[in-house]
Amino acid sequence: MESNVTGGCPCSAAPKLIFPCSGAADVGEVADRAARKLTKDGAGKMYCLAGVGAHIEDMLVNVRAAGKILAVDGCAKDCVKHTLAHAGFTDIAHLRLTDLGFEKGASPATEERISEVAEYAKTLLA
Repeated sequence: MESNVTGGCPCSAAPKLIFPCSGAADVGEVADRAARKLTKDGAGKMYCLAGVGAHIEDMLVNVRAAGKILAVDGCAKDCVKHTLAHAGFTDIAHLRLTDLGFEKGASPATEERISEVAEYAKTLLA
């Protein structure tokens, strides 16, 4: 993962960072793959939640410089939201897949589900 997300033209907008759940459950896979789709589509940039949780300073600097932060949690445990809060980031947009009707253990990562989550997430990144 590139650590300098603030590089490039200083006149460019601050990055929109996306932190997905990548848990073992199907909803974690949907969240992760939706974040990858959002990155590929140019809606934001998926960033490393593990680095934030480990308090890697250069990564925290990049998150502080973000124009918007989106946490995408698979379930109500809200691991992404809590990890970001533990590192001091509370001004975030938050998406929980179970709030969209996804059921943990019964929502395989289909292209349709991934696209549905990505489209909804785009509204939160706008």
